[in-house]
Amino acid sequence: MAQTLKFGKGTWATKTGSSMAYNDQNGNYKPLPFNVERDSIATRVNKQGLIEVVGKDKLRIDYTDSAKGVALLEPQRTNLITYSEDFGNSDWLKSNASINTNVVLSPDGTTTADEQIENTANSTHLSYQNMIVSNGATVTLSVFVKKKNTNYCILLENTTGKRIGFNFNTGLIEFQSTAIETFVEKFNNDWYRIGFTVNVVSTSAILRLYNSPDSNTLSYTGDGFSGFYIWGAQLEEGSYATSYIPTSGSTYQRQADVVNGSGNSEVFNDSEGVLFAELELLQDTPIANMYFGISSGSLANSIFFRFNTAGDIVAYNAGLGSSNIIGLKSASEIDLTSTFKLAVKYGVTNPNFSFYVNGLKIPQNGSFSATSVSGLNQYDFALYDGTSSPVYGKIKDSRIYNTALTDAELEYLTSYRSLNEMVTELNLNAL
Repeated sequence: MAQTLKFGKGTWATKTGSSMAYNDQNGNYKPLPFNVERDSIATRVNKQGLIEVVGKDKLRIDYTDSAKGVALLEPQRTNLITYSEDFGNSDWLKSNASINTNVVLSPDGTTTADEQIENTANSTHLSYQNMIVSNGATVTLSVFVKKKNTNYCILLENTTGKRIGFNFNTGLIEFQSTAIETFVEKFNNDWYRIGFTVNVVSTSAILRLYNSPDSNTLSYTGDGFSGFYIWGAQLEEGSYATSYIPTSGSTYQRQADVVNGSGNSEVFNDSEGVLFAELELLQDTPIANMYFGISSGSLANSIFFRFNTAGDIVAYNAGLGSSNIIGLKSASEIDLTSTFKLAVKYGVTNPNFSFYVNGLKIPQNGSFSATSVSGLNQYDFALYDGTSSPVYGKIKDSRIYNTALTDAELEYLTSYRSLNEMVTELNLNAL
């Protein structure tokens, strides 16, 4: 039951251009680095809970919701807000509100957060920025907010009128328009990242941030001193929020993460083995197919997983046809945005192929025809060519075994060790 390749599970080592997987058989440690490519800076949440910038071509180990960290892999995205932190800049228009800049510590630990104060007019009190987007695009708005001396704020996309009303005291969205997806993330020092996703109906989008006496009032008589703290505004084309992208004077595009090429022919056993991973995806139904697995650099010699656009998990042997499908876990049975564990066992004969997800054996596809593979020499969080159809998600743990484990071992490997671990890993609330 030798683990010939290990990656993650709280053990991380990165540098520009690579991230370390390793083999530690017999107490001898051998490096098996992944290649890492991302032609831009990006951000992560570090162990101290602070947002920090990571240089180009460096894997981000993110600690937002995991004390052990995850390898954060994201697609290309652009923050269309030109001044994401300086709300006092003229690109941010104001209506019956004023901005005091750099007054409190922000989520990155620097004194760069601003405050938005209402005036005494009987009207709306807000700051806003206009942006050009693709016609009819799906966009996600987000901003970091913190209580000062008011209880509510409202975030609105003006071309659609869709909005959310946030309660600083409860940390909850108490009002939301219909047909939008909303989210709240808690950060250090009582900061919250709030946001929602909406389909715009033109080539423009307008992010508006309102003072409000409750969760659903846009216009009222201000008192001249109430307000809240703001930082890190973002508007991106896409159906979910990605990590914060800082801007200062223009839009900025964070490039996609590509992680591939770990291992060699000595690591993988062509005759039998197991590929295991613990991860979660960034969206439950991917807009494009995503793959990861081991191969020789060709589809004919590969063992891999596919997350299809229906939200299913499919395990494959040596190709993409129906006879190559070892098993399929239906989207109706799993939430891909919560942590899940999966393993596929492969071998030279049909009974030696098994597929497990979260401790359960997935029935083998009826038309599956076992095919031998040869020349396995690389592990990619992408298709067999190492770059196409990459996985976008949070990788917590992955391993390669050079023996075909028993069903009992596979059940144990993909199960949780305790009820508390399962509740924590699935981001559930214990009642």
